[in-house]
This record gives sequence, C-alpha cells and structure tokens, in this order.
Amino acid sequence: MPSASDGPVQAAAALPLLGCDFSSSPSKRKTIVNAWGNLAAGVLRLDRLERFDTLDAWALGLRQGNWFGAFDLPFGLPRELVRTLGWPMDWQACMDHYASLSRSDIRDAFAAFCNARPVGSKFAHRATDGPAGSSPSMKWVNPPVAFMLHAGVPLLRGTQAYFPGLQPPQLNAQRVALEAYPGLLARELLGGRSYKNDAVAKQTPERLIARKDLIHALELGQTRLQLRLRLSHAQRDSLADDASGDTLDAVLCLVQAAWGQLRYQAGDPLCGLPPDLDLLEGWILSA
Repeated sequence: MPSASDGPVQAAAALPLLGCDFSSSPSKRKTIVNAWGNLAAGVLRLDRLERFDTLDAWALGLRQGNWFGAFDLPFGLPRELVRTLGWPMDWQACMDHYASLSRSDIRDAFAAFCNARPVGSKFAHRATDGPAGSSPSMKWVNPPVAFMLHAGVPLLRGTQAYFPGLQPPQLNAQRVALEAYPGLLARELLGGRSYKNDAVAKQTPERLIARKDLIHALELGQTRLQLRLRLSHAQRDSLADDASGDTLDAVLCLVQAAWGQLRYQAGDPLCGLPPDLDLLEGWILSA
C-alpha cells in the first residue's frame, strides 16, 4: 500500500478555521452549522456561527472563501465493503461511483452485504472506527452516516479542496477538508455522559449540566489536543442553551481543525493523520 506521507515539507499559510456539524437532509429545524475561528498562541477564538437549511446554500458558502475545515461526516467507506461490492478501490474513483448512486441503491447494496454476514458482525468497519469510537460509515440509519458521506463529500470535492490522506500530499492549499468526529473529544472530557438530544422530551437538566461542563473543559484546554477555547459570555450561553448540541458539535470540530492546522503549518501534509493510514478509507482527525 503506498504511503500517504510522501511529499514536500515546507511551511503552510494559516487559513480561516472551520468546524462543521453536518446534516445530509438539512432543514429550518435541523440545520448544518459552521463554526468559524482563529488560533493564536494555543488559544482558539470562536468568531461566529453560521446555519444553513439547504445543501446548496452550504456548498455555495464554502466556495466563496478559503478555509481549513474539519467536517463531521465520513470521507470514506470500509475497504472490506468496497472490495466485496466490486467497487473501485481508488478513493477518487470510488467516490465518483458512490455519488452516481441513489440513496435507495446504497441502502439496497449495504443491506444485502449485511444480510450475508453473521449476527454481531453485520457492518464492515474502517480502521479508524476503533480508536475514534465512531459508527461504521456504511450505516444508513441511526445515524445515517452513509447518506452524510453521499451528500457531503461530492459537495466538498466541488470546492476543489485538498483531502489529506486521500489525495497526493500538498501544502499551501487554499481549502483543506478533514474528517472530524465531535464525539471523540466529548467522550474524552465527559466519559459516557450524554450532552445532547434532538428530542425535546430528552433535553434534560443533566444534559444541560454536561454541556456546561464540556464547554468549561474546552475553555481550560483540558483535552489532549492542548488548545484553549476562548468564548464571549454570549457565545458560552448560546452553546449551552442549544440542547440539540449542534453548535457545540461544530465547535468541537473547530478544535480538531485547529489541531490539524498546527501540524499542516509545521510542514505535515497529512495534518497529523497517521502516515500509514488506508488511502481508500481515510482517517478521523486526531483519532
């Protein structure tokens, strides 16, 4: 398997930082959230939050500027799944094929794959799922991450972004797209405590306290990423008050983006991803 780390080593310019909580079917009730920020001397300042209720509006916004982004959606499928289905084993060709399918095509193909496997190991996993604690990227329900990949990756590719670990190494790209997972940092700080729920009946005082604890820990820089988050009083209240957790998830992705950008600026075209990562599956930033 070729190495993903071959390439030039030189300093990369700082880009506006972006963390994105994504939805494959955004609406006015469940929007895509972008968190923008900037990093200086280990302190990450949240600049603003943006919401989008359509995929087209979100993609248009991304095409209008430069950014270094971490996105809460999978960028690749399990190698075992792709091989079994007979799909292209090159990432870009595989994503072209995947984008050509309908959601029903995807659901049928993945269901047939699962039905042929024993109970307890229905889904194929990527190598990154273990250390990240993430759902398999082929899941089409609870959560529908397979459809998030189907909706999001083609739009990101349409911005001409650089995908570290999935494309030939480059530095000084004007847009950089990395896969993130907010649950990775949330679990590090909260353990198994739940901090969000879309169902109003489940938006409990305990989850509010967990969100406040999570925000406080991020401000103190208590994650292994060693970055401190700086918020205004209004921003802090807004993040705590969002019981869905969407804005807080976007900020968690923003923290991961900042960690990756530090490595990119230091000359690592993989932005901290492991040099032996699978070039078809990809990897979750900071896992």
